[in-house]
Amino acid sequence: MNGSIKRAAVLGSGVMGAGIAAHLANLGIPTLMLDIVPNDLSEEEKQNPKARNKIAAENKKKLRKQNPSPITTQKSLDLISVGNFEDHMQELKDVDWIIEVVVENLEVKQKVYAQVDEHRREGSIVSSNTSGISINAMAEDRSEDFKKHFLGTHFFNPPRYLKLLEVIPNKETDPDVLAFMKRFGEDVLGKGVVEAKDTPNFIANRIGTYGLLVTVQEMLRGGYSIGEVDSVTGPMIGRPKSATFRTLDVVGLDTFVHVANNVYDQVEGDEKKVFEVPEFMKQMNEKGMLGAKTGKGFFYKHKDKNGSTIYELNPETLEYEQEQQKLKTDASGAAKQEKGPKRKLKALVSAKGDRAGDLVWNITKPTLIYSAELLGDIADDITQIDDAMKWGFGWEIGPFEMWDAIGVKKATERMEEEGSTVPAWVKSMLDQGFESFYKTENGKLYFYHNGEYVEKAVNEKEIDLKLHKQAKGVIKQNSGASLIDLGDDVALLEFTSQNNSIGMDVIQMINDSLDEVNKNYRGLVIGNQGKNFCVGANLAMILMEAQEFNFFEIEMVIKQFQQAMQRIKYNEKPVVVAPFGMTLGGGTELVLPAAGQQASPETYMGLVEAGVGLIPGGGGNKEFYLNQLRGFPEGVDLDLQKVANDVFVKIATGKTSTSAAEAVEYGFLDDFDSISFNGDHQIYDAKNKVLALDKAGYQPPKEEKIPVVGEPGYATMMLGAKQLQLSGYASDHDIKIASHLAHVLAGGKIKYGTKVSEQYLLDLEREAFLSLVSEQKTQERMMHMLQNGKPLRN
Repeated sequence: MNGSIKRAAVLGSGVMGAGIAAHLANLGIPTLMLDIVPNDLSEEEKQNPKARNKIAAENKKKLRKQNPSPITTQKSLDLISVGNFEDHMQELKDVDWIIEVVVENLEVKQKVYAQVDEHRREGSIVSSNTSGISINAMAEDRSEDFKKHFLGTHFFNPPRYLKLLEVIPNKETDPDVLAFMKRFGEDVLGKGVVEAKDTPNFIANRIGTYGLLVTVQEMLRGGYSIGEVDSVTGPMIGRPKSATFRTLDVVGLDTFVHVANNVYDQVEGDEKKVFEVPEFMKQMNEKGMLGAKTGKGFFYKHKDKNGSTIYELNPETLEYEQEQQKLKTDASGAAKQEKGPKRKLKALVSAKGDRAGDLVWNITKPTLIYSAELLGDIADDITQIDDAMKWGFGWEIGPFEMWDAIGVKKATERMEEEGSTVPAWVKSMLDQGFESFYKTENGKLYFYHNGEYVEKAVNEKEIDLKLHKQAKGVIKQNSGASLIDLGDDVALLEFTSQNNSIGMDVIQMINDSLDEVNKNYRGLVIGNQGKNFCVGANLAMILMEAQEFNFFEIEMVIKQFQQAMQRIKYNEKPVVVAPFGMTLGGGTELVLPAAGQQASPETYMGLVEAGVGLIPGGGGNKEFYLNQLRGFPEGVDLDLQKVANDVFVKIATGKTSTSAAEAVEYGFLDDFDSISFNGDHQIYDAKNKVLALDKAGYQPPKEEKIPVVGEPGYATMMLGAKQLQLSGYASDHDIKIASHLAHVLAGGKIKYGTKVSEQYLLDLEREAFLSLVSEQKTQERMMHMLQNGKPLRN
């Protein structure tokens, strides 16, 4: 299929429909969102277009208030236009992709498709976001061109944050249309795409719902409490923190029951028994105990003057009789000591006779067998199943990866000893001498498929650093970072320290990497594939030195950090930084001076040092201020005080972006083109940015004098801070931090408009940092952050 999707329409503006429209708008795709005309309009209102569009318009407004936010920036909403099914269906002729997200009822959907078929133009793609209704049944009685361009595109909620997109062709979908949508899903929508078959609940919901119900049934059979189950079915086995029952509270019990019933109505035998919702959950559903949306579900948070207490439900009485319990056993304790979900899982399931070990084994075993039984029915290969569970349900390892972690042969023997029937293809695999579902060779991933290992096909834009290092090795490394050859004469500096924090080891590797790159490479990417890009400087190290009065050591570290950031800025070869996730404090200071940035959409940037009683120490104040100055077009009168005030407020309050798009608005990033919509493509895009800069004849910037607001500007900034103190919003120590920050931004006690050197501002910054780190109250804030993960206001 040729062409692209320049404009889209979403039919249905409920939570999911509006979320999909928001995701498209976040990507810059103008989207028409339609819904029904309200049934309760007066005769006068029926003539009013605004009243007729009320449902879609109100649901668009709700996008502003939802938490977590479906939109990356308020500007996204400008790309969503609203209308209704009666007045605006003819506008479908102007869109390239029509996504149906109406109520999960086949008859209703077929009526909508009849209208769509009448108004769409030939060649436009139509898809359904159904979570379980047959794609083939929905396409019945439609035109030939409709059927060729129709398929399922099942997003997971919330669409902005959950990576999975299940694509489900109908029996007449044009293969070129299917291929286009899979590629579009990856490259433009930023999704992890799996191709599913037209079966009940497709892949992720089929296995995920099965696993949840098996867990509930094992809880009842084994006499475990709801809290006990959640304490060992979350991160301990590679699942989200919400584990089992808190996940159901977030999803909504009514939604879960609907999904479970959808499979129950379409399967037979023992499988049907598993998908029968337990009686106590049916009663909860009837009583409106649906979870977060109603305030009570499997857990209930009670608030009083002493704070909050979380109570768990007793399934027998449907009362909240005790605080949330945890299952503490020898096996759960051993699992906590292990690193990584595979080792933790193995430690748990190996502990026979242990209450935690038995629980995890008894819910893992049937889920693995069920996943193997469904191979071929719901998906063509095991990677589709594993990826669906990781991207849709937040599992760190999929079912077949779990089986590998436990040991396929060992687990299969135990399953059969306990009377379970293992699918014949798994036993055949073992009989042929294949003892794992996956293997890696020369930096490539292979999986077992029909009697052989097959290389997993991946988008060429995906660079897996772990596999890449297995194949290519590393150029050099130390305890905090590694330098890797990305190919095409581009190197990559990867942080490997705890939380990717910046300490002396990382600073040393920055310098070593720049030396190596300048001799032998065209440029450098700084990036990694950890949980977050960088949470800032090594706070524990700084606090320890401060408590031992080693301020000379701290000054040396800060000075070297500043010098490393200056080297990045003025390096003869281009340096491109690829931030994602939390990019805080020193992480942001690392991004600001680079020749280019290639961010992930979910990049949370901010100079947050004030929260621990400090100000940025690696040149962040200067670079952020310079970034704001550069944002003014040439010829426009520059209000230095306004710029200084804006920077002062953002640093003093630790203003942090909630997306890369917002980081652009705040001035942390330069432009919208610096965002890789698919995070898996970020390293590839950053590498290409280095190559583009090199090809264009990259020249490092020339050092410039910086105009500052001086002593009068300092007074203006402090006036705002003092007003906050008088209003009770700032403590004495907050004012002390603000005073140091204002002094640095103002350039000290000099005249307004004086131009100073970068080194002059760096020296002021370092002096202020050292002064603050010696303060008892700052050290209290640092300790509180390290111990509690939250800022202290003292």
